[in-house]
Amino acid sequence: MPVQSKILPSSPPLEKTIKELISLLTDLYLKNRTKISRAVYLSLFIALIGRIYHAISEQKAASVQQVALQRYPRTTSADGEAKTRKRVEINREFFKNLLRLLKIVIPGWKSKELRLLISHTLFLLVRTLISLYVAELDGKLVSSLVRGKGKDFFRGIVWWMVVAVPATFTNSMLSYHQCKLALQYRGRLTNYLHTRYLQNMTFYSLSALDDRIKNADQLIAVDVSRFSNSLAELYSNLAKPILDMGIYNYSLSRSVGGEGLFMMSLLVQVSANVMRALTPPFGKYVAEEARLEGEFRFQHSRLIENSEEIALYHGHETEKDTLDKGYFTLIKHVNRILRRRLYHGVMEDFVIKYFWGALGLMLCSVPVFFKIPGQTLRGMGDRTESFVTNRRMLLSSSDAFGRVMFSYKEITELAGYTSRVSALISVMDSIQAGHFEKSLISSAPTADADKGNEASAAAAPTVLSGRGEIVESSEIEFTDVPIVSPNGDVLVEKLNFSVKPGKHLLIVGPNGCGKSSLFRILGGLWPVYGGTVRKPSYGDIFYIPQRPYLSRGTLRQQIIYPDGIREMRDKRVSDDDLLRILSTVDIQGIVDRPHGWEAEEEWRDVLSGGLQQRVAMARLFYHQPKYAILDECTSSVTLEIEKAMYDQAKELGVTLMTVSHRRSLWRYHDDILQFDGQGHYIFTKLDAEKRLQLEDEKDELELQLRAVPELERRLQELTT
Repeated sequence: MPVQSKILPSSPPLEKTIKELISLLTDLYLKNRTKISRAVYLSLFIALIGRIYHAISEQKAASVQQVALQRYPRTTSADGEAKTRKRVEINREFFKNLLRLLKIVIPGWKSKELRLLISHTLFLLVRTLISLYVAELDGKLVSSLVRGKGKDFFRGIVWWMVVAVPATFTNSMLSYHQCKLALQYRGRLTNYLHTRYLQNMTFYSLSALDDRIKNADQLIAVDVSRFSNSLAELYSNLAKPILDMGIYNYSLSRSVGGEGLFMMSLLVQVSANVMRALTPPFGKYVAEEARLEGEFRFQHSRLIENSEEIALYHGHETEKDTLDKGYFTLIKHVNRILRRRLYHGVMEDFVIKYFWGALGLMLCSVPVFFKIPGQTLRGMGDRTESFVTNRRMLLSSSDAFGRVMFSYKEITELAGYTSRVSALISVMDSIQAGHFEKSLISSAPTADADKGNEASAAAAPTVLSGRGEIVESSEIEFTDVPIVSPNGDVLVEKLNFSVKPGKHLLIVGPNGCGKSSLFRILGGLWPVYGGTVRKPSYGDIFYIPQRPYLSRGTLRQQIIYPDGIREMRDKRVSDDDLLRILSTVDIQGIVDRPHGWEAEEEWRDVLSGGLQQRVAMARLFYHQPKYAILDECTSSVTLEIEKAMYDQAKELGVTLMTVSHRRSLWRYHDDILQFDGQGHYIFTKLDAEKRLQLEDEKDELELQLRAVPELERRLQELTT
């Protein structure tokens, strides 16, 4: 019996129902399109207001927290408790620091930098308009090909080549403006930093009295350049994409409808938020990398500076371990950044290039499958032209949005450079205001310290928190002035002495008793922690160390330093006068070399230690100050030259303050300030002849006492 097949009902009725439903929803949407668009735009506006409100609330909360931290600051002990490093973020503090730096690099409305920015912006606008025209031209070319209109196609090719001339010129001008802006920014910022850095001894205080900034040279030489390049690049990489997005999205909304553009933007925004949440803190990584680079460079500078001592100690292996440790720490951090950038790059490329690309294709197909009010596409040519033009504008808009997303990393890197440069400026401002922060590691009290040292150590915090008074005077006088060591130990609680004009002072004492600290106070390098200091102005006090500083420049500049040729001429001093000064210290022969006074050498290596000390004394005779501080400055010269130096200084009316243990210098001084290294001192008249007799007698007694054990041993041998 044949089996009869049962015919199942087909699905066209279901498909027909779905199509009718879609058609009904489309008609309903088109009737209320204006109301729906207004509701969407109103929702977007409310969402924007809410976002701004939340951002302001977060900033206020952060400000309150920062004020609370400043009110109850954390302290670091001398045992080495690590300071928590400030995290680099794009927050209110970043914009505040950036605005501060922008006021430096763009000082006014009439500045060259602002004119460059305006010109750069105009070229960015021209480039966007050219790109928009090229997108339309591209669609017309493809449409001519599809329609088979060769004449229109070749006419479009001619216009394509004509547009290429202003387009290439605009691109070149954009690159030129970006490089020029970076140079101008760096010039302004470097000049500002040099002025502040070399003002009021800030360069010395930054390294000797404060611990907040390490490697200021690296900050000024490297980080300023990176900040300038990053700032110039960021403007180009941010202003152009934002401008492109605005113009291209407006043109797209007219072609594909604002609704499709809105849906695509919504999906893009959601994916962008996910990407931002997964983006590592590259600003923090950049700041840490710059810090490690600076430490590694400082280790090499320290090796070069102390190469002789390290070689004598055969410490090359230890130094190699230190350098390797610094390098491997840096490389480990760089590798960590590379790994994070690898993972982030994979995610970023997938979302930006492929996910957003698929959304773009769907958006460009809207005019083909749906009727857009205000548009009439007739035939294949019109559809092709519309699709190609929309796709070209969409690709440009997507590329612009991608550059905005990529610029987030650039902003975080800029935040790192901004943080470091701003920190340098803030610390210099703080130092010039008289505020210092330094980790003090006191050497007292120890287990075997006496009561005096314990009392001195207990009084150190009180002493360091105080400030004394500096009064300009024709003489030098210390009244109840504490002498403090670099590590915070109070060496002398209250120092009292005076130096009248023409009364020369000899200062003696063991190492670490406070002699160098005394000179630093006189030179204005260290603050006065208490009491009153009366002293002449800085120009009337001249300091000559044991190893004098020889600058880069000509032989003449070594004698007149820190004056220049103009200051020398203003003082009516000629080269013949300088030659007479050199003959006083018996080094006139150094002029008899190629180029004479104009000879340029690395004088620190060319001249011996004795010649360097004579050059320093010649420098003193050139300046003829009221007071001169001589710190073991004749240790490498003969007694005859030493006598000539001191006689000439006295003849010029220079009051001398000498630190030396050479007995031959006693007869040139009237008073003596002697430290015992235990917090006590003696200031009295110096009788050179009597003191020499006492010293000779002391040496003779010490010699006899050293012979006593030998005499006792011999006596014991004779009695056994």
